[in-house]
Amino acid sequence: MMTKDQYIASLRGLKLNLYMFGEKVDNPVDNPIIRPSLNSFAATYELAEDPQYEDLMTATSHISGKKINRFTHMHQSTDDLIKKVKMQRLLGQKTAACFQRCVGMDAMNAVFSSTYEIDEACGTKYHENFVKFLTRVQDEDLAVDGAMTDVKGDRSLAPSKQADPDLFLHVVERTADGVYVTGAKAHQTGFVNSHEVLVMPTISMREGDEDYVISFAIPTDSEGITLIYGRQSCDTRKTEEYNDIDVGNKIYGGHEVLVIFDHVFVPNDRIFLNGEVKFAGMIVERFAGYHRQSYGGCKVGVGDVLIGATALAGDMAGSAKASHVKDKLIEMTHLNETLYCCGIACSSHGTKTKAGNYLIDLLLANVCKQNVTRFPYEIARLAQDLAGGLMVTQPSEADYRNPALKPYIEKYLKGVASVPTEDRMRVLRLIENMTMGTAAVGYLPESMHGAGSPQAQRIMIARQSNLEMKKELAKKIARIQ
Repeated sequence: MMTKDQYIASLRGLKLNLYMFGEKVDNPVDNPIIRPSLNSFAATYELAEDPQYEDLMTATSHISGKKINRFTHMHQSTDDLIKKVKMQRLLGQKTAACFQRCVGMDAMNAVFSSTYEIDEACGTKYHENFVKFLTRVQDEDLAVDGAMTDVKGDRSLAPSKQADPDLFLHVVERTADGVYVTGAKAHQTGFVNSHEVLVMPTISMREGDEDYVISFAIPTDSEGITLIYGRQSCDTRKTEEYNDIDVGNKIYGGHEVLVIFDHVFVPNDRIFLNGEVKFAGMIVERFAGYHRQSYGGCKVGVGDVLIGATALAGDMAGSAKASHVKDKLIEMTHLNETLYCCGIACSSHGTKTKAGNYLIDLLLANVCKQNVTRFPYEIARLAQDLAGGLMVTQPSEADYRNPALKPYIEKYLKGVASVPTEDRMRVLRLIENMTMGTAAVGYLPESMHGAGSPQAQRIMIARQSNLEMKKELAKKIARIQ
């Protein structure tokens, strides 16, 4: 496995075609806006080196029998699925941000089982191609970005019916050696910090959409790929002279990019699906299920930090013993642990696929994500309620460092006399960061839209709910023939 330092060094070798704020970024690794997201990603390597976290952060490869990073593992049991959620909670606790590696893990597990069943039905060799790719990923401990979401254009039209055919990624040229693809993938979490990208279809397809039914993996710096870095709230605070307090979370963060594929070549042995229309939905459904399970871990870990920061703010303000403060902290904890319960439940009810890896219970995974679209918002609302208005009105760190102003700020922003004013300012900025700033991207809108927006889960819940069975139960109890 790679160490944290080896991982960071490996990123320096990538030649990404990356733009941010209208300018080319030649050195993403040391860019002050990007670096916190790299640090979060690097934590997945750093914790895997720590013996106290070995059981959660590492696993045994079913291919080689070697110890590997769990983020490259194909789940071999329900215990693996549970450890995945626990690992994600741990990383959320350590970073208070999106650590970005979950998408690739979920994509790999979805494609692994799907390609096996596609080959079984169609006589293709996609699973062989994927296992070859996976073996390299495990042996070299590579970071893989999962790319599913197309920009979609007119949502009322199928991919092949769009006015602009490139609004869904598709094959534009076929050769004896492979295919060329054009299109874009949006909201791509962690792409800049990844070595490879695993591309999947974004929706179920129908006849006529064959060119859009494509799954493959290629290096993130492949020729023809252009990246445009996504803007985040308060992001330029990282570039200010005084950026220790005001950023809220100085070390860790997340990122998303718009990924443009402009006539990008994909060799045949890197293709995992190519025109088999009826199987696009299988990959989408399985990836979505795995990723909806993930949110029962990562968002809970971040929630742990937010609850802790809120409790600290109460301690520092002298309000910790108030009954309404205690009650709101209890509600925040109740909501957070409910999400964790869902993540553990869908994992413990997992089942073995034909390929041998384990799939979560899809109904419970969708219930998990449906709750994630709501509960973090309530947790954040309660955090802002208890933090008070000073969270968003306190002076800047530059003012605090000004010798003429610091005595006033020290005097008038004081809460409990024994608590340093600077500590209080730091905790309030952390809450601001997590509920309104850069970290809020991963904790709130991502909770709403990541792994599918709320309606996507409701569709799956309806599909998996087995209403007819429930009707029969009621008929039997009511003695209806």
